[in-house]
Amino acid sequence: MKTPPVNQQKLAQVLKTKKVAVFIISYEAEKHIAQVLKRIPQKIVHQLAEIYLVDDSSKDKTVEKALEAAKKLHLKNFKAMKNSPNQGYGGNQKIGYTYAIEQGFDYVIMLHGDGQYPPEFIPHIIEAFHDPQVKAVFGSRMLNKYQALKGGMPLYKWIGNQALTFIENKIMRSHLSEFHSGYRAYSVKALKTLPFLKNSNVFHFDTDIIIQFLANNYKIKEIPIPTHYGDEICRVDGLKYAKDCLISNMQFRLHKIGLWYQPNFDIITPKKRVYRFKKNPNTLHYHLINKIPWTRKDQVVDLGASDGSVSKHIASKVKEITAVDIKKPPLRSCVKTIKLDLNQNFTSRLGRKAYNKVIALDLIEHLNDPEQAVEHINHLLQNNGLLYASTANIAYFVMRLTHLLCWFNYGKKGILDMTHKRLFTINSFKKLLTDAGFKIQEVIGFGPPIADEISNRGIFRLLDRVSAWLAKTWPSMFSFNFLVIAQKQTTFKDIYLRSRKSRKSS
Repeated sequence: MKTPPVNQQKLAQVLKTKKVAVFIISYEAEKHIAQVLKRIPQKIVHQLAEIYLVDDSSKDKTVEKALEAAKKLHLKNFKAMKNSPNQGYGGNQKIGYTYAIEQGFDYVIMLHGDGQYPPEFIPHIIEAFHDPQVKAVFGSRMLNKYQALKGGMPLYKWIGNQALTFIENKIMRSHLSEFHSGYRAYSVKALKTLPFLKNSNVFHFDTDIIIQFLANNYKIKEIPIPTHYGDEICRVDGLKYAKDCLISNMQFRLHKIGLWYQPNFDIITPKKRVYRFKKNPNTLHYHLINKIPWTRKDQVVDLGASDGSVSKHIASKVKEITAVDIKKPPLRSCVKTIKLDLNQNFTSRLGRKAYNKVIALDLIEHLNDPEQAVEHINHLLQNNGLLYASTANIAYFVMRLTHLLCWFNYGKKGILDMTHKRLFTINSFKKLLTDAGFKIQEVIGFGPPIADEISNRGIFRLLDRVSAWLAKTWPSMFSFNFLVIAQKQTTFKDIYLRSRKSRKSS
């Protein structure tokens, strides 16, 4: 494969305005390291902010050979460091990227010390960063798929690479030609935003960091590179690597749904809402908005309304709706908004018997005293008024399985949200409401939000529908969360007052 031309103007501009570093990751590479350094194009080698090698506690003379070669090549911008003890392929990258952040580089290019990837393509990688939207550049052997075979890639590895990348693209809803190239460059500013130190220390670190970039919607650009298989030693157990990669992808998806908490995928971007509105038919939000018989006589309060998305959709169907949250919901019309701490007695602020319907979605489990909160909700409702309350189901079959394995995976969303003050089954939640004077009318179960959080196509669409059917059929076992519709019963005080009014003297 011939090296394609570089746009010299773009290349020069990036090198002039940005600090670009080359990070050489190495282990037992004494036979190759001198040649790797020599192959870095002379036109740019002295314009790099730094070339630094991080050796992962090799037993050979990789560092010594590298320093000798750098001296012969007059590389005044070369440095070498050595880990002690061995950190693994992923752990070595963590050190290299932490150093890049510490040194204030703008871009860092990872080059393998064994010569598996061509240093001649470093200018092409740098040129790609001329687009400020590009946060990562990958050298891909699969943009020209059959060139990889011509370059000596074994057929079984080629097939494995293609199959694994196909599956990962489906899971991640991405379109990369290859998930498994080790020739990569990153924006250091982007790296700062990612919890990459929590990634694996072994070979699927590369998959973890791709997932993090995709989760943040960072632009990844691929450039074609030739494939070279020489006498370097492959240290990857292919089957274990494939398994680990797929586990990482599935952990991310389960994390997104809220079934599993994975710290390295706990990525919060400015565009994310605290409470995501669900649009698909098999969800609580869709059911509440489209299946509940709202009328123009209804006076509704939405407690714990977050950004007011649910209130906004219901507003046109009712007489009046008030959205309440600890931060005032950012709604300008159709909905009355109130800032209120619902851990306090909110009855006096909102009014006794002021509403005929109350919405409390995924709220009660977050409050300090759920029993007291339900009493306050009761006071807000008119006699025979309706409460629409939802919460997560701690008895969901996945939770039962993890409990069986003596495992509670608390996280920042989902059933085991760290901010939940109380965990409920359907029966315990019903009892909470009946103890406060409500009569249960209906319980509706919902499966995990697969269509909203993963995809509404193919196998995921089928899984979404099957989980929805199971949740409706056997909610105590298969509902991820559930909605309880409960009616306020006439209170003892009201009955007593009526009796007093009806008294007659003889």
